Amino acid sequence: MKYIKQYLFLFLVSSLAFSCSEDLLEQKPLSFFAPENAYIDAAGYEAGLVTMRKALTEGVTGSRRHYMVGEWSASEAGTPTFQMDWFQTTPFFDRYYTFVPLFTESFEFIKNANVVISRIDDIEWDDESTRNAILAESLWHRAFWYYWLINSYGDVPFVGEEVTGVRLDYQTHSRWAILDKIQADLEYAVGALPETAVPGAITKGAANHLLTKVYLANMEFDKAIASSSAVINGNYALVEERFGSEADIAEKNIIWDLHRPGNRNIGANTETILAMVDRFEAPSGAQTAGLYTMRHFHGSWWHSTIRDSQGLRGTLDSGPRYDSLGRGNPDMISTPYSFYDIWEEQGFDFTNTPDLRRSDINWVDKHEMIYNNPESVDFGKPVDISFLTAPQDSVYKHFPLPIYKTYVPQQSPTAVPMGGNGDWYIFRLAETYLLRAEAYYWKNQMAEAAADINMVRTRANALPIDASDVTIEYIFDERARELFLETPRHSEMVRVSYIMASQNLGGYTLDGFSDKNWWHDRVMEKNIMYTIKPIVIGNTPAIAPFHVLWPIDNNVITANSLGTINQNIGYVGAENNVAPLQVIE
Repeated sequence: MKYIKQYLFLFLVSSLAFSCSEDLLEQKPLSFFAPENAYIDAAGYEAGLVTMRKALTEGVTGSRRHYMVGEWSASEAGTPTFQMDWFQTTPFFDRYYTFVPLFTESFEFIKNANVVISRIDDIEWDDESTRNAILAESLWHRAFWYYWLINSYGDVPFVGEEVTGVRLDYQTHSRWAILDKIQADLEYAVGALPETAVPGAITKGAANHLLTKVYLANMEFDKAIASSSAVINGNYALVEERFGSEADIAEKNIIWDLHRPGNRNIGANTETILAMVDRFEAPSGAQTAGLYTMRHFHGSWWHSTIRDSQGLRGTLDSGPRYDSLGRGNPDMISTPYSFYDIWEEQGFDFTNTPDLRRSDINWVDKHEMIYNNPESVDFGKPVDISFLTAPQDSVYKHFPLPIYKTYVPQQSPTAVPMGGNGDWYIFRLAETYLLRAEAYYWKNQMAEAAADINMVRTRANALPIDASDVTIEYIFDERARELFLETPRHSEMVRVSYIMASQNLGGYTLDGFSDKNWWHDRVMEKNIMYTIKPIVIGNTPAIAPFHVLWPIDNNVITANSLGTINQNIGYVGAENNVAPLQVIE
């Protein structure tokens, strides 16, 4: 608790040091709290770090932006409820979609890192190691957001310093040039960051984990094995025994414990590499609206259109189950791939798999969704979707819920249950094992890859696999079983798509990346929504290969009147592109 209080105090200090930017990449600090007034001692720089840590909370979860929605909606595991037709996702953003702010807001977060990086030597440091650690963490935050950007948008401008005036001359840099830059920055960060830190702060383990992803993207597979091994052989271990706040509830299991919000940053959780801090008891200036997981990922099971056998309202947004299932109004519809298909292996399916990640206690399945209106003649019976006023609406109102990850109690007694405050994983050791398994796969070391995958599977009580079972498709199936809704999906699939295109695997090429890529082929093969094409809230699912990369806001491009920010191929404006810069000065 002492560390949490220190963290929250530093947040309040840091919130005075930064202000929002009206321009994409231009800083406009408040007069008294300008950087030159804030960065006068080590405490000022520490406050800047807390602002960057808070950006992980702002950028990954919450009500206004929840990029996991976009990440999983743009995959085989989900579809975007309100815009299944990806042809309506344009550079002009005239339709609703949750990932829209990612481009501009990432640069806002990068700006905060650049201020500290550029001003790191504005003071005399009493302790050089403190200076280096602060610089290293700032480089990590910048690398984190650039890694996300280049695997969502491809080529983007690289801004590596504080911008103190108006600039209209930005140029697009090659994705590969940015990868080389953030790789070098992270290699420095690994050497300067501490082994342990307060919750939410960046450690050597977090740097090596992110560096592993960058090495994979850069196809330096031996280095990816080394950096991931440094994490696996370091201060972390997969949690094997029940632990934490609900360990005494016999019917729960280790997977449930692992994903309780209050368990993510406690000492007993030895696999947390980095988890953001989000607490209801935080001061008003540091408190968020919560994780919103129940709102974004739960179906509208409570809606008035869900009728009983007499045609009357069968479910209510109150009473039994409302607190636990929440007021779902999903921005993402889970698909059969995620809740059925990936559990069909080795003779099992979702109903009888020994895999604890799909155990009955961890999910609410369709037959467990009941009429909760006490006035209904069918009160307590399973919902019958044939009675819906529009049965096709069942697509977004009636699908299984992975409550072991999404259920977060709403701490405020008056708040609508959307998914309350709670810590959230950024990196944990199970993913590190799967990243190393992927590196082994690319090197054709299938026995080693299978061994790493089996470390994760064995903990979940899933049957082990053989070396002959290892494919890139299987690795991503396992990522879906272990990391569903927890870590980015689309951007990791894009990373693999670039690897396959670069190595001319599977008939993919870099020259034809927007016409044929692994991401699109896998989505079309696994995501049934694009083959059955149900009409949902007025739109029909449709997707094309060029949607592998998201469109850049046209306002950003046109405002940059003295330079050229490229648009991705397939979207309006790409005809004006110029060759991206291949070197970062």
